[in-house]
Amino acid sequence: MVDIKKILFPCDLTENSSRILPYVTSLSERYNATIYLLHVVEDFSRWTNFYIPHTPVKEMQDQAFKNAERRIERVCEESLEGCVYFIRVIQAGEPAAEILKFIDSEEIDLVVMGTHGRKGLDHAFFGSVAENVVKKSPAPVMVVNPYKLKGGQARALRPPARERGTSA
Repeated sequence: MVDIKKILFPCDLTENSSRILPYVTSLSERYNATIYLLHVVEDFSRWTNFYIPHTPVKEMQDQAFKNAERRIERVCEESLEGCVYFIRVIQAGEPAAEILKFIDSEEIDLVVMGTHGRKGLDHAFFGSVAENVVKKSPAPVMVVNPYKLKGGQARALRPPARERGTSA
């Protein structure tokens, strides 16, 4: 039997990420596995050769980390309370490279991630983080397309309206 103790969920913290969470939490519960929620922010230091007239690069990087921390906190509060255990990680860099480094350093057993489903020029210019991870990961990778989920699986994980402070 396959032993899965560490699941990596690299996410961009968009609503589409929350559509993938049911798969992550289900696998975590089934295998009693730890979820590593990884978000990679842009490493602004690579832009230091360019003149940016207003905000210092360090300040932009700090703000990006603070925003990511708030968004991860919201995802964890809304969607991950039922999990046995989860760890939040924010790193700066190029997403595919940072995900692959994390898989190695933490000895991840399974990666569950989404895809944007880019095609044509978008794919040529921006590439696919999921594609790079699938090709180079030493751990198995489950890729979920949030745009193709059926029925009840397609809804984002959010508390019912009455729990969000609005009336139904």
